[in-house]
Amino acid sequence: MPTDPRVSLFRSVAAELGEGAVWHPQRQSLFWVDILGKKIHEASTEARATLTRPVPQFIGALAPTRRGDLLVALQDGIYRYDLGSFATTPFACPAEHRAATIRFNDAKCDPRGRLWAGTMALDESPQQGALYRVEPDGRSRQLRTGVTVSNGLAWSPDHRTLYYIDSPTRTVQAFDYDLDTGDLTRPRVAIDTAPVAGFPDGCTIDVEGHLWIAHWDGWCVSRWDPVRSRLLETLRLPVARVTTCTFGGPQLDTLFITSASCKLTPAELQAQPEAGFVFAAQVGTRGLPTDVFAG
Repeated sequence: MPTDPRVSLFRSVAAELGEGAVWHPQRQSLFWVDILGKKIHEASTEARATLTRPVPQFIGALAPTRRGDLLVALQDGIYRYDLGSFATTPFACPAEHRAATIRFNDAKCDPRGRLWAGTMALDESPQQGALYRVEPDGRSRQLRTGVTVSNGLAWSPDHRTLYYIDSPTRTVQAFDYDLDTGDLTRPRVAIDTAPVAGFPDGCTIDVEGHLWIAHWDGWCVSRWDPVRSRLLETLRLPVARVTTCTFGGPQLDTLFITSASCKLTPAELQAQPEAGFVFAAQVGTRGLPTDVFAG
């Protein structure tokens, strides 16, 4: 199938495992990570350059903070990251986390500025990961266990529902969400993504409450009505390993999409010369402002 005409190339910065796209509201730029390459990338829509910063470990995700630095989910815990010096300072590490065999993966802040961060086994062994909530003061709590590949997180526009993806299940779970306490209740399957090829990976939500999901080995981003479990559309890309998406730009009306090139065969890489690049699409709706870490 041809690439959707709404999709264009945003940055030709090849990532082994591009992930964690987030629009930084203070810097007005897109950040994303290369997990296996141990890099943080930053690019503005107003300039053609891409700024790349190193990290000392595998990096699953990052989050802007109220004080202006980043919170980064590295293999062995959550760190503060100084954008000027590239220095990492330990911030939080749940007691249950086993860094020798487990790494942090996707993470995102909730509307109250708490960080939610999930983990997975380095060898992707089933049900070895977990989902944690990290408070602004660094305290952490384990909320879910038995997770295989902890991925997408998104809150409904009214902040009353959390959507969560454990990729191998090929489903999106929904939880009733208490904004004041951060507690989760009434778990249920909101979306079965089986009608779309590949595995659901990262996700984001638009102002209409519709969920956009990147599909690993699916060549697309899908858009769903999560309340009615209804597939609304698919956005075809020129790469198979689509990893995450987020809305950004001055009006939050551009959908930025990351991808990966890892574990592709030479023939697959030849057929997908843009694997690992970042794409942008005008999809006729807007996203919500990025929630930043309150600590």
